[in-house]
Amino acid sequence: MFWGLGKLLTLLFWLVVLVNLLIPFVHPLHLLVNLAGSLLALAHLLELVFCNRSLKGRAHPWRDRLKIVFFGVFHLQTIPAPATAKASHA
Repeated sequence: MFWGLGKLLTLLFWLVVLVNLLIPFVHPLHLLVNLAGSLLALAHLLELVFCNRSLKGRAHPWRDRLKIVFFGVFHLQTIPAPATAKASHA
């Protein structure tokens, strides 16, 4: 439930950024929204670069990459961890 709420709030933030690009807010606020949107986009792109290798075996890696660009860590946390081989204790 927490990850779904995070995705919803992130989507609402991107909506605010998009509205700000189409109809700029008042003077100091529109610069801050643009700066926050740019920093979040940079953070999500860095997450994508660092987690790209773990998406190789997924059924739809490009869909996962797109979701990481939009939702960042909120999507990464919903991806199940890859199964690891257990070491034998012989």
